Amino acid sequence: MSRTPVYIVCSPRPFVGKTLIARVLTEYLLLQRGSVLAFDINVKEPSLLDYLPRVTETAQVDDTFGKMALMDRLILHDGLAKVVDLGFHAFDEFFDTFAEIGFIKEAVRRQVAPVVLFLADTDRNSVRAHDRLQDIVPPRQLITIDNEHILLGELPSVYVHGRVMRIRGLPPFLKTYIDRVNFSFTGYLRAEPDASTELNQWIRANYTTFRALELELTQGR
Repeated sequence: MSRTPVYIVCSPRPFVGKTLIARVLTEYLLLQRGSVLAFDINVKEPSLLDYLPRVTETAQVDDTFGKMALMDRLILHDGLAKVVDLGFHAFDEFFDTFAEIGFIKEAVRRQVAPVVLFLADTDRNSVRAHDRLQDIVPPRQLITIDNEHILLGELPSVYVHGRVMRIRGLPPFLKTYIDRVNFSFTGYLRAEPDASTELNQWIRANYTTFRALELELTQGR
């Protein structure tokens, strides 16, 4: 069996597009693999559970039992891709436990391939959080997300020395359209065969990026 991918989508800040990235990634994995398990750790609604209830579970990290129950699920080499939509309120608790149990080393031993997708922002808290992640996550497994909807200019220099994944911004009317709880990215591709539309191109570009990342994680390419 190839390695089991675990994607941790996170930021210490709200309103940076984290759940949007988790949605696109989860829908891509569901389309590509036929199955995926997502964990929703958020206080804001709508959250990932609202968008993708069939493949999403809520998780708690505010007590020891909840944190260890989640880590046990994430460290399991069962071939089922997993996505964690980690709310800003749980960022420190999650990564405290992540570091304490030596998640990265244990993942290597168990043929699990974790990757942290960090939503960049310009504030001091985000910079400090990114610095901390660099201490506990290997460089190849820490990817900064440059969300053009949030970072309207160049990516701050503190982030550019690591791996960067750019997510192109969408016009406000399309952003409002995809924010509907009943919207599906894969459903849109199937219903709108015209590959020249801006949203079609946006979805396909992100799916292609995630496909390359998944091959790297599962096959070591």
